[in-house]
Amino acid sequence: MRVLLLLCSCLLLAACAGAPLNPPRNKPAVAEPAAREPQGVASETIVALSFSGGGLRAAAFAYGVLEGLREQPSAGGHTLLDDVGFITSVSGGSITAAYFGLHGPEGLKGFRDKVLLRDGEAGLRFSLFNPNNLMRLFAGGLNDRSNLNDWLDRDVFQGATFADLFRHQKPVVWINASNAQYRLAFPFHERAFDAICSDLASFPVSEAVAASMAVPLFFAPVVLEKFPEACRKPLPPGLTEAAGAERDDQHRLRLALLRALKDFRDPKAGRYLKLVDGGVTDNLGLVSILQSRLLLNTPYGPISEHDAATMRRMLFVVVDAGQGPSGDWGREVAGPSGVDIATAAVDTAIESTMRMSYAYFVPMMRNWERDIVTYRCSLPDERKAALRAWNPDWRCEDIKFAVTQIGFADLPEAEETVLNAIPTRLKLPAAQIDQLIDAGRRAVAQDAGVRRFSGSVQRGE
Repeated sequence: MRVLLLLCSCLLLAACAGAPLNPPRNKPAVAEPAAREPQGVASETIVALSFSGGGLRAAAFAYGVLEGLREQPSAGGHTLLDDVGFITSVSGGSITAAYFGLHGPEGLKGFRDKVLLRDGEAGLRFSLFNPNNLMRLFAGGLNDRSNLNDWLDRDVFQGATFADLFRHQKPVVWINASNAQYRLAFPFHERAFDAICSDLASFPVSEAVAASMAVPLFFAPVVLEKFPEACRKPLPPGLTEAAGAERDDQHRLRLALLRALKDFRDPKAGRYLKLVDGGVTDNLGLVSILQSRLLLNTPYGPISEHDAATMRRMLFVVVDAGQGPSGDWGREVAGPSGVDIATAAVDTAIESTMRMSYAYFVPMMRNWERDIVTYRCSLPDERKAALRAWNPDWRCEDIKFAVTQIGFADLPEAEETVLNAIPTRLKLPAAQIDQLIDAGRRAVAQDAGVRRFSGSVQRGE
Protein backbone atom coordinates (compact mmCIF):
# COMPACT_ATOMS: atom_id res chain seq x y z
CA MET A 1 0.00 0.00 0.00
CA ARG A 2 2.87 2.38 0.80
CA VAL A 3 4.39 1.68 -2.60
CA LEU A 4 1.04 2.33 -4.27
CA LEU A 5 0.61 5.61 -2.42
CA LEU A 6 4.15 6.63 -3.39
CA LEU A 7 3.47 5.87 -7.05
CA CYS A 8 0.22 7.82 -6.98
CA SER A 9 1.94 10.78 -5.33
CA CYS A 10 4.66 10.72 -7.95
CA LEU A 11 2.08 10.62 -10.72
CA LEU A 12 0.37 13.69 -9.27
CA LEU A 13 3.66 15.53 -8.86
CA ALA A 14 4.74 14.62 -12.38
CA ALA A 15 1.42 15.84 -13.73
CA CYS A 16 2.02 19.17 -12.03
CA ALA A 17 5.49 19.54 -13.52
CA GLY A 18 5.17 22.02 -16.35
CA ALA A 19 8.73 22.40 -17.61
CA PRO A 20 9.75 19.99 -20.42
CA LEU A 21 12.75 17.79 -19.75
CA ASN A 22 14.28 18.36 -23.18
CA PRO A 23 13.24 21.71 -24.66
CA PRO A 24 13.81 21.81 -28.43
CA ARG A 25 17.14 23.13 -29.73
CA ASN A 26 16.39 23.25 -33.47
CA LYS A 27 15.88 26.56 -35.28
CA PRO A 28 13.58 27.71 -38.11
CA ALA A 29 14.63 27.22 -41.72
CA VAL A 30 16.89 29.93 -43.14
CA ALA A 31 16.77 31.53 -46.56
CA GLU A 32 20.03 29.96 -47.74
CA PRO A 33 20.70 26.81 -45.72
CA ALA A 34 24.20 25.40 -45.46
CA ALA A 35 24.71 22.53 -47.88
CA ARG A 36 27.14 19.69 -48.21
CA GLU A 37 30.26 20.49 -50.20
CA PRO A 38 29.82 19.49 -53.86
CA GLN A 39 31.57 16.37 -55.08
CA GLY A 40 34.98 17.15 -56.51
CA VAL A 41 35.87 13.86 -58.17
CA ALA A 42 33.33 11.28 -59.25
CA SER A 43 33.74 7.86 -57.64
CA GLU A 44 32.90 4.60 -59.37
CA THR A 45 32.89 2.65 -56.11
CA ILE A 46 30.67 3.31 -53.10
CA VAL A 47 30.59 1.41 -49.83
CA ALA A 48 27.44 1.99 -47.76
CA LEU A 49 27.00 0.88 -44.16
CA SER A 50 24.25 0.46 -41.62
CA PHE A 51 25.17 0.31 -37.92
CA SER A 52 22.74 -1.29 -35.49
CA GLY A 53 21.97 -0.23 -31.96
CA GLY A 54 23.32 -1.80 -28.80
CA GLY A 55 25.10 0.82 -26.69
CA LEU A 56 28.91 0.73 -26.61
CA ARG A 57 28.73 -2.91 -27.69
CA ALA A 58 27.38 -1.74 -31.05
CA ALA A 59 29.69 1.30 -31.21
CA ALA A 60 32.82 -0.81 -30.63
CA PHE A 61 31.78 -3.54 -33.08
CA ALA A 62 31.00 -0.91 -35.74
CA TYR A 63 34.42 0.65 -35.14
CA GLY A 64 36.01 -2.78 -35.66
CA VAL A 65 34.14 -3.13 -38.95
CA LEU A 66 35.49 0.24 -40.12
CA GLU A 67 39.03 -0.79 -39.21
CA GLY A 68 38.44 -4.06 -41.04
CA LEU A 69 37.45 -2.12 -44.16
CA ARG A 70 40.70 -0.17 -43.80
CA GLU A 71 42.52 -3.47 -44.34
CA GLN A 72 40.58 -4.35 -47.51
CA PRO A 73 42.19 -3.02 -50.72
CA SER A 74 40.24 -1.06 -53.31
CA ALA A 75 41.12 0.51 -56.64
CA GLY A 76 43.87 3.07 -57.13
CA GLY A 77 45.78 2.19 -53.97
CA HIS A 78 42.81 3.07 -51.76
CA THR A 79 41.01 0.91 -49.23
CA LEU A 80 37.33 0.13 -48.86
CA LEU A 81 37.30 2.51 -45.88
CA ASP A 82 38.20 5.33 -48.29
CA ASP A 83 35.20 4.33 -50.43
CA VAL A 84 32.63 4.66 -47.62
CA GLY A 85 30.13 7.18 -48.93
CA PHE A 86 27.02 6.59 -46.84
CA ILE A 87 26.16 5.41 -43.31
CA THR A 88 22.74 4.92 -41.75
CA SER A 89 22.81 4.25 -38.02
CA VAL A 90 20.73 3.59 -34.94
CA SER A 91 21.32 4.12 -31.22
CA GLY A 92 24.83 3.06 -30.11
CA GLY A 93 25.93 2.64 -33.72
CA SER A 94 25.17 6.34 -34.24
CA ILE A 95 28.07 7.29 -31.97
CA THR A 96 30.53 5.62 -34.34
CA ALA A 97 28.77 6.82 -37.50
CA ALA A 98 28.68 10.48 -36.44
CA TYR A 99 32.27 10.45 -35.18
CA PHE A 100 33.52 8.96 -38.44
CA GLY A 101 31.47 11.48 -40.40
CA LEU A 102 33.09 14.34 -38.50
CA HIS A 103 36.68 13.10 -38.39
CA GLY A 104 37.14 10.75 -41.34
CA PRO A 105 39.47 7.75 -41.64
CA GLU A 106 42.44 9.43 -39.98
CA GLY A 107 40.52 10.91 -37.06
CA LEU A 108 38.92 7.53 -36.46
CA LYS A 109 42.18 6.18 -35.04
CA GLY A 110 41.62 8.00 -31.74
CA PHE A 111 38.03 6.79 -31.34
CA ARG A 112 38.82 3.92 -28.98
CA ASP A 113 40.63 5.97 -26.37
CA LYS A 114 38.64 9.19 -26.70
CA VAL A 115 35.16 7.67 -26.79
CA LEU A 116 34.86 3.93 -26.28
CA LEU A 117 36.88 3.87 -23.06
CA ARG A 118 35.03 6.82 -21.54
CA ASP A 119 32.28 6.40 -18.97
CA GLY A 120 29.02 7.43 -20.61
CA GLU A 121 27.02 6.42 -17.54
CA ALA A 122 28.73 8.66 -14.99
CA GLY A 123 25.88 11.16 -14.87
CA LEU A 124 22.95 8.83 -15.55
CA ARG A 125 20.18 8.05 -13.10
CA PHE A 126 19.33 4.39 -12.48
CA SER A 127 17.65 4.04 -9.09
CA LEU A 128 13.87 3.64 -8.88
CA PHE A 129 13.96 3.91 -5.11
CA ASN A 130 14.59 7.64 -5.34
CA PRO A 131 11.21 9.48 -5.36
CA ASN A 132 12.67 12.20 -7.57
CA ASN A 133 13.64 9.58 -10.13
CA LEU A 134 10.13 8.15 -10.06
CA MET A 135 8.80 11.63 -10.73
CA ARG A 136 11.13 11.91 -13.71
CA LEU A 137 10.08 8.49 -14.95
CA PHE A 138 6.41 9.39 -14.98
CA ALA A 139 7.18 12.80 -16.49
CA GLY A 140 8.88 11.26 -19.52
CA GLY A 141 12.12 9.50 -18.58
CA LEU A 142 14.70 8.94 -15.87
CA ASN A 143 17.34 10.93 -17.74
CA ASP A 144 17.23 14.07 -19.86
CA ARG A 145 19.63 16.46 -21.61
CA SER A 146 21.53 17.14 -18.40
CA ASN A 147 22.71 13.51 -18.49
CA LEU A 148 23.17 11.80 -21.85
CA ASN A 149 23.07 14.76 -24.24
CA ASP A 150 25.59 16.83 -22.33
CA TRP A 151 28.04 13.92 -22.17
CA LEU A 152 27.72 13.42 -25.91
CA ASP A 153 28.05 17.14 -26.66
CA ARG A 154 30.91 17.88 -24.28
CA ASP A 155 33.06 14.75 -24.37
CA VAL A 156 32.29 13.00 -27.64
CA PHE A 157 31.33 15.55 -30.30
CA GLN A 158 32.62 18.72 -28.61
CA GLY A 159 29.86 21.03 -29.77
CA ALA A 160 29.88 19.93 -33.43
CA THR A 161 26.83 20.74 -35.55
CA PHE A 162 25.60 19.29 -38.83
CA ALA A 163 27.34 22.17 -40.58
CA ASP A 164 30.58 20.49 -39.49
CA LEU A 165 29.38 17.24 -41.06
CA PHE A 166 28.49 19.09 -44.27
CA ARG A 167 32.10 20.26 -44.66
CA HIS A 168 33.04 16.74 -45.68
CA GLN A 169 32.09 15.38 -49.09
CA LYS A 170 31.64 11.93 -47.61
CA PRO A 171 30.34 9.97 -45.93
CA VAL A 172 26.77 11.14 -45.84
CA VAL A 173 25.51 10.12 -42.38
CA TRP A 174 21.89 9.46 -41.48
CA ILE A 175 21.29 9.24 -37.74
CA ASN A 176 17.94 7.53 -37.15
CA ALA A 177 15.44 8.10 -34.35
CA SER A 178 11.77 7.10 -34.11
CA ASN A 179 8.83 9.48 -34.32
CA ALA A 180 6.86 8.09 -31.38
CA GLN A 181 3.56 9.70 -32.36
CA TYR A 182 3.47 8.72 -36.04
CA ARG A 183 5.38 5.43 -35.60
CA LEU A 184 7.84 6.24 -38.37
CA ALA A 185 11.60 6.40 -38.62
CA PHE A 186 12.95 9.94 -38.36
CA PRO A 187 16.37 10.26 -40.04
CA PHE A 188 18.39 13.38 -39.34
CA HIS A 189 19.04 14.60 -42.87
CA GLU A 190 18.20 17.72 -44.84
CA ARG A 191 14.90 16.50 -46.28
CA ALA A 192 13.54 15.48 -42.88
CA PHE A 193 14.29 18.94 -41.51
CA ASP A 194 12.81 20.51 -44.64
CA ALA A 195 9.59 18.69 -43.74
CA ILE A 196 9.41 20.48 -40.37
CA CYS A 197 10.77 23.71 -41.92
CA SER A 198 13.84 23.71 -39.70
CA ASP A 199 17.55 24.31 -40.22
CA LEU A 200 19.62 21.14 -39.86
CA ALA A 201 23.03 22.82 -40.28
CA SER A 202 22.81 24.61 -36.93
CA PHE A 203 21.55 21.53 -35.07
CA PRO A 204 23.99 19.81 -32.67
CA VAL A 205 25.16 16.36 -33.73
CA SER A 206 24.94 15.27 -30.09
CA GLU A 207 21.19 15.96 -30.04
CA ALA A 208 20.62 13.70 -33.05
CA VAL A 209 22.68 10.89 -31.50
CA ALA A 210 20.87 11.34 -28.19
CA ALA A 211 17.51 11.04 -29.98
CA SER A 212 18.74 7.91 -31.72
CA MET A 213 19.66 6.45 -28.30
CA ALA A 214 16.65 7.65 -26.28
CA VAL A 215 15.41 4.31 -24.94
CA PRO A 216 11.81 4.93 -23.79
CA LEU A 217 11.37 5.51 -20.04
CA PHE A 218 15.10 5.39 -19.36
CA PHE A 219 15.62 8.57 -21.44
CA ALA A 220 13.14 11.37 -21.98
CA PRO A 221 12.26 11.91 -25.66
CA VAL A 222 14.30 14.45 -27.60
CA VAL A 223 11.97 17.23 -28.72
CA LEU A 224 11.99 19.07 -32.05
CA GLU A 225 9.89 22.11 -32.87
CA LYS A 226 7.99 22.48 -36.13
CA PHE A 227 8.04 25.87 -37.88
CA PRO A 228 5.23 25.79 -40.45
CA GLU A 229 5.40 29.58 -40.85
CA ALA A 230 9.00 29.18 -42.12
CA CYS A 231 8.15 26.63 -44.83
CA ARG A 232 9.61 27.39 -48.23
CA LYS A 233 9.52 24.00 -49.93
CA PRO A 234 6.49 22.00 -51.10
CA LEU A 235 5.68 18.50 -49.91
CA PRO A 236 7.64 15.73 -51.66
CA PRO A 237 6.09 14.87 -55.05
CA GLY A 238 6.17 11.16 -54.28
CA LEU A 239 3.33 11.47 -51.76
CA THR A 240 1.04 14.24 -52.94
CA GLU A 241 -0.95 11.78 -55.05
CA ALA A 242 -0.74 8.89 -52.58
CA ALA A 243 -4.44 8.98 -51.73
CA GLY A 244 -5.45 8.30 -55.30
CA ALA A 245 -2.68 5.88 -56.14
CA GLU A 246 -3.29 2.20 -56.75
CA ARG A 247 -2.79 0.03 -53.72
CA ASP A 248 0.50 -1.87 -53.62
CA ASP A 249 2.73 -3.29 -50.92
CA GLN A 250 3.81 0.23 -49.92
CA HIS A 251 0.38 1.85 -49.89
CA ARG A 252 0.00 1.97 -46.09
CA LEU A 253 3.49 3.40 -45.65
CA ARG A 254 2.75 6.12 -48.20
CA LEU A 255 -0.40 7.10 -46.34
CA ALA A 256 1.43 7.19 -43.00
CA LEU A 257 4.17 9.40 -44.43
CA LEU A 258 1.66 11.70 -46.11
CA ARG A 259 -0.34 12.12 -42.90
CA ALA A 260 2.78 12.92 -40.91
CA LEU A 261 4.07 15.44 -43.45
CA LYS A 262 0.73 17.22 -43.67
CA ASP A 263 0.61 17.49 -39.88
CA PHE A 264 4.15 18.88 -39.88
CA ARG A 265 2.88 21.79 -41.97
CA ASP A 266 -0.36 22.27 -40.01
CA PRO A 267 -0.05 24.66 -37.01
CA LYS A 268 -3.24 23.19 -35.54
CA ALA A 269 -1.58 19.76 -35.25
CA GLY A 270 0.81 21.00 -32.57
CA ARG A 271 4.35 22.32 -32.76
CA TYR A 272 6.47 19.50 -31.38
CA LEU A 273 7.86 16.12 -32.37
CA LYS A 274 8.88 13.61 -29.70
CA LEU A 275 11.73 11.35 -30.79
CA VAL A 276 12.85 8.12 -29.13
CA ASP A 277 15.35 5.33 -29.83
CA GLY A 278 15.67 4.52 -33.53
CA GLY A 279 15.62 0.82 -32.73
CA VAL A 280 11.91 1.06 -31.94
CA THR A 281 11.15 1.29 -35.68
CA ASP A 282 14.16 -0.60 -37.06
CA ASN A 283 17.37 -1.43 -35.21
CA LEU A 284 19.32 -1.65 -38.47
CA GLY A 285 18.47 1.81 -39.82
CA LEU A 286 17.18 0.44 -43.14
CA VAL A 287 13.55 1.59 -42.96
CA SER A 288 14.55 5.22 -43.41
CA ILE A 289 16.02 4.33 -46.82
CA LEU A 290 12.72 2.79 -47.89
CA GLN A 291 10.86 5.87 -46.64
CA SER A 292 13.20 8.15 -48.58
CA ARG A 293 12.76 6.11 -51.75
CA LEU A 294 9.02 6.76 -51.50
CA LEU A 295 9.37 10.42 -50.56
CA LEU A 296 11.81 11.31 -53.33
CA ASN A 297 10.03 9.27 -56.01
CA THR A 298 13.09 9.22 -58.30
CA PRO A 299 14.82 6.21 -59.86
CA TYR A 300 18.04 6.90 -57.96
CA GLY A 301 17.16 8.65 -54.65
CA PRO A 302 18.42 8.82 -51.97
CA ILE A 303 21.60 8.41 -54.04
CA SER A 304 22.38 11.72 -55.73
CA GLU A 305 21.92 12.07 -59.48
CA HIS A 306 25.66 12.68 -59.72
CA ASP A 307 26.53 9.37 -58.06
CA ALA A 308 23.81 7.45 -59.88
CA ALA A 309 25.18 8.59 -63.24
CA THR A 310 28.86 7.90 -62.54
CA MET A 311 29.04 4.93 -60.17
CA ARG A 312 29.67 1.36 -61.24
CA ARG A 313 29.28 -0.64 -58.05
CA MET A 314 28.00 -0.31 -54.51
CA LEU A 315 28.51 -2.63 -51.55
CA PHE A 316 26.00 -2.25 -48.72
CA VAL A 317 27.28 -3.75 -45.45
CA VAL A 318 24.63 -4.27 -42.76
CA VAL A 319 26.36 -4.41 -39.36
CA ASP A 320 24.33 -6.10 -36.62
CA ALA A 321 25.58 -6.02 -33.03
CA GLY A 322 22.29 -7.19 -31.58
CA GLN A 323 22.10 -9.56 -28.64
CA GLY A 324 21.12 -13.22 -28.90
CA PRO A 325 18.29 -14.96 -27.02
CA SER A 326 17.87 -13.76 -23.44
CA GLY A 327 17.28 -15.90 -20.39
CA ASP A 328 17.30 -19.63 -19.85
CA TRP A 329 13.65 -20.18 -19.04
CA GLY A 330 13.14 -23.67 -20.40
CA ARG A 331 14.77 -25.51 -17.52
CA GLU A 332 11.99 -25.07 -14.98
CA VAL A 333 8.27 -24.40 -14.77
CA ALA A 334 8.57 -21.19 -12.75
CA GLY A 335 9.46 -17.83 -14.25
CA PRO A 336 10.36 -15.69 -15.98
CA SER A 337 9.74 -12.66 -13.82
CA GLY A 338 7.47 -9.86 -14.98
CA VAL A 339 10.45 -7.60 -15.65
CA ASP A 340 12.22 -10.33 -17.64
CA ILE A 341 9.18 -11.08 -19.78
CA ALA A 342 8.56 -7.36 -20.42
CA THR A 343 12.19 -6.90 -21.49
CA ALA A 344 12.03 -10.00 -23.66
CA ALA A 345 8.82 -8.77 -25.31
CA VAL A 346 10.55 -5.52 -26.33
CA ASP A 347 13.61 -7.44 -27.57
CA THR A 348 11.36 -9.79 -29.54
CA ALA A 349 9.60 -6.90 -31.27
CA ILE A 350 12.93 -5.25 -32.15
CA GLU A 351 14.53 -8.49 -33.37
CA SER A 352 11.56 -9.53 -35.52
CA THR A 353 11.40 -6.05 -37.08
CA MET A 354 15.12 -6.26 -37.88
CA ARG A 355 14.70 -9.60 -39.63
CA MET A 356 11.81 -8.31 -41.71
CA SER A 357 13.52 -5.03 -42.59
CA TYR A 358 16.61 -6.87 -43.85
CA ALA A 359 14.51 -9.42 -45.73
CA TYR A 360 12.69 -6.56 -47.50
CA PHE A 361 15.85 -4.52 -48.00
CA VAL A 362 17.64 -7.09 -50.17
CA PRO A 363 14.99 -7.21 -52.96
CA MET A 364 14.60 -3.43 -52.66
CA MET A 365 18.31 -3.12 -53.50
CA ARG A 366 17.79 -5.23 -56.61
CA ASN A 367 14.90 -3.03 -57.69
CA TRP A 368 16.97 0.07 -56.94
CA GLU A 369 19.77 -1.20 -59.18
CA ARG A 370 17.30 -1.93 -61.97
CA ASP A 371 15.74 1.54 -61.66
CA ILE A 372 19.13 3.24 -61.94
CA VAL A 373 20.04 1.20 -65.03
CA THR A 374 16.74 2.20 -66.65
CA TYR A 375 17.35 5.83 -65.72
CA ARG A 376 20.91 5.90 -67.07
CA CYS A 377 19.99 4.19 -70.33
CA SER A 378 17.21 6.75 -70.90
CA LEU A 379 19.49 9.78 -70.45
CA PRO A 380 19.73 12.22 -73.37
CA ASP A 381 22.45 11.42 -75.88
CA GLU A 382 24.43 14.56 -74.99
CA ARG A 383 24.50 13.54 -71.31
CA LYS A 384 25.72 10.06 -72.24
CA ALA A 385 28.40 11.58 -74.46
CA ALA A 386 29.60 13.77 -71.58
CA LEU A 387 29.81 10.74 -69.30
CA ARG A 388 31.81 8.80 -71.91
CA ALA A 389 34.14 11.77 -72.32
CA TRP A 390 34.74 11.61 -68.57
CA ASN A 391 35.15 7.82 -68.67
CA PRO A 392 35.54 6.07 -72.06
CA ASP A 393 34.47 2.76 -70.44
CA TRP A 394 31.16 4.17 -69.18
CA ARG A 395 28.11 2.04 -70.06
CA CYS A 396 24.60 2.78 -68.87
CA GLU A 397 23.94 -0.83 -67.81
CA ASP A 398 27.25 -1.20 -65.98
CA ILE A 399 25.85 -1.05 -62.41
CA LYS A 400 26.14 -3.68 -59.71
CA PHE A 401 24.73 -3.53 -56.15
CA ALA A 402 25.77 -6.08 -53.53
CA VAL A 403 24.48 -6.58 -49.98
CA THR A 404 26.13 -8.46 -47.13
CA GLN A 405 25.37 -8.72 -43.42
CA ILE A 406 28.00 -8.89 -40.67
CA GLY A 407 27.23 -9.89 -37.11
CA PHE A 408 28.30 -11.97 -34.15
CA ALA A 409 26.82 -15.08 -35.79
CA ASP A 410 29.63 -14.96 -38.38
CA LEU A 411 32.15 -15.85 -35.68
CA PRO A 412 32.73 -19.21 -33.94
CA GLU A 413 29.79 -20.25 -31.80
CA ALA A 414 31.66 -20.00 -28.50
CA GLU A 415 32.79 -16.47 -29.31
CA GLU A 416 29.30 -15.50 -30.47
CA THR A 417 27.92 -16.58 -27.10
CA VAL A 418 30.47 -14.45 -25.26
CA LEU A 419 29.79 -11.38 -27.44
CA ASN A 420 26.03 -11.74 -27.09
CA ALA A 421 26.44 -11.71 -23.32
CA ILE A 422 28.06 -8.25 -23.35
CA PRO A 423 25.38 -5.89 -22.01
CA THR A 424 23.86 -2.88 -23.74
CA ARG A 425 25.64 -0.28 -21.64
CA LEU A 426 27.45 3.04 -22.08
CA LYS A 427 30.36 1.86 -19.96
CA LEU A 428 32.28 -1.35 -20.67
CA PRO A 429 35.64 -2.72 -19.52
CA ALA A 430 38.57 -2.16 -21.88
CA ALA A 431 38.93 -5.91 -22.40
CA GLN A 432 35.36 -6.18 -23.74
CA ILE A 433 35.79 -3.10 -25.93
CA ASP A 434 38.93 -4.60 -27.49
CA GLN A 435 37.19 -7.95 -27.92
CA LEU A 436 34.36 -6.27 -29.83
CA ILE A 437 36.74 -4.24 -32.01
CA ASP A 438 38.74 -7.34 -32.89
CA ALA A 439 35.54 -9.26 -33.63
CA GLY A 440 34.37 -6.57 -36.05
CA ARG A 441 37.72 -6.49 -37.81
CA ARG A 442 37.84 -10.29 -38.21
CA ALA A 443 34.20 -10.51 -39.29
CA VAL A 444 35.02 -8.18 -42.20
CA ALA A 445 38.16 -10.10 -43.12
CA GLN A 446 36.30 -13.40 -43.42
CA ASP A 447 33.07 -12.12 -45.00
CA ALA A 448 32.72 -13.60 -48.47
CA GLY A 449 30.69 -10.64 -49.76
CA VAL A 450 33.34 -8.11 -48.74
CA ARG A 451 36.21 -10.19 -50.12
CA ARG A 452 34.41 -10.75 -53.41
CA PHE A 453 33.62 -7.04 -53.74
CA SER A 454 37.18 -6.00 -52.87
CA GLY A 455 38.59 -8.41 -55.43
CA SER A 456 36.24 -7.29 -58.19
CA VAL A 457 37.09 -3.64 -57.57
CA GLN A 458 40.81 -4.35 -57.82
CA ARG A 459 40.29 -6.26 -61.07
CA GLY A 460 38.15 -3.44 -62.45
CA GLU A 461 35.17 -5.72 -63.01
